[in-house]
Amino acid sequence: MKFKILCSDLDGTLLSNKNNVSDFTISEIQRIKNAIKIILVSARMPQSMTYLQRNLGIEDQPIICYNGALILDGKKELASTVMTIDHLDQIYDLSESLGIKLGLYHKDEWYVEDNTERVRKEIYHTQSTPIFRDTTVSITDWKNRHIGAHKIMLMGNKTATDMAFVQLEKQLGQELHIYRSNETLIELSPKSISKLSAIQILLTAGETLEDVIAFGDNYNDMEMLKHVGYGVAVGNAREELKQIAKSVTLQNTEDGVAYFIKQHIII
Repeated sequence: MKFKILCSDLDGTLLSNKNNVSDFTISEIQRIKNAIKIILVSARMPQSMTYLQRNLGIEDQPIICYNGALILDGKKELASTVMTIDHLDQIYDLSESLGIKLGLYHKDEWYVEDNTERVRKEIYHTQSTPIFRDTTVSITDWKNRHIGAHKIMLMGNKTATDMAFVQLEKQLGQELHIYRSNETLIELSPKSISKLSAIQILLTAGETLEDVIAFGDNYNDMEMLKHVGYGVAVGNAREELKQIAKSVTLQNTEDGVAYFIKQHIII
């Protein structure tokens, strides 16, 4: 197989454990990186991706953060799309009524209220540290600075997030992407962006989506895998993703991405 660009999701896809890539993955990326652009595509914030770039030896490549809401090339910002403060006010009111906590993200800023078990897991998984303060303080601060959220994470129990998901779809489904990360987490991002739209922004002269191979595992990877030249789902991916992928490789814990690269990408 011949491609000009390889794009990969991180959590549940390229990462063989919760917060890092394996030596096998590093060696395969090293093998092909001079012939193929390697672009990391994730819902993560920048600092939670750049350490992985360093480990893989691809710091010279751009990264797609927050499901496409922020695109960076080193320190240079190539594109940025945020949710409005009005959206944030609506989401805060809903979360308060259901006892759900919010994680607010803007560039490399991450704000939460409490050092809960869920937050501690996120710190470990993403190798980043939030600022702890009341959400109302964060909202007021952002209003004063005239900025919005690249991503909002809702954290609650299953009953509360079930109810929140239905309400969010009803109130904001036409304006925001609403992803169910798991039974207790919901992620929100601007509707006008996606991993696919971000990849399209990064295409240069002589490159098309047909030149792209992409790897993923979750709902927010579906559009990307469906429309690039070759979409590959890892073995642990959602069944809906496997149905639209052109190939299914091993699970992320079995280095599925690296295994596929070794078997199919010859330099």
